[in-house]
Amino acid sequence: YTDQPENIFLKDGKLIIRASKKGINEYTAAKVQTKDKQLFQFGRIDVRAKLPEGQGIWPAIWMLGQNIDAVGWPACGEIDTMELVGQEPKTTHGTAHWGPQGGPNKYLTKSYDIEEKFSERFHVFSLVWEFNELVWYMDELPIHSFSPSNTQGELYPFNQTFYMIFNIAIGGNWPGNPDET
Repeated sequence: YTDQPENIFLKDGKLIIRASKKGINEYTAAKVQTKDKQLFQFGRIDVRAKLPEGQGIWPAIWMLGQNIDAVGWPACGEIDTMELVGQEPKTTHGTAHWGPQGGPNKYLTKSYDIEEKFSERFHVFSLVWEFNELVWYMDELPIHSFSPSNTQGELYPFNQTFYMIFNIAIGGNWPGNPDET
């Protein structure tokens, strides 16, 4: 991740986060995070975004529990308001991750498909976050919900403060390595 102007900039009132190829198997991208700047707890979060597509690209709008440095992941909790794997340009995912400190990642996810590619126009990805309940929306349509009953008796970390992250990752286990797309 870089803060280079080619990877992150404002244009016509919009924040642009762009991945760039630098060489053979060498890429740069950007990440914006509010850690140590702004914390969130409960309310509604709306992000209007137009998403990239292509093998190996992985844009996400997500949050981590602010106590990650003390308890680690997944015990801090992770809320993925939107993730897209670039080779599936008509599908987004909303996910909650939790689990014991140092233990296995547990998660509940819901995928959402549309007729067009998410790269064709802007969509609004929302999270309505209340005490003991998370509800995901896409363009005002409810997609998914999560509550303590979903944790199968594990600690429910989603009532604490979180920080936001917006990023484009390149490669990884889920999207795989990028190609010419």
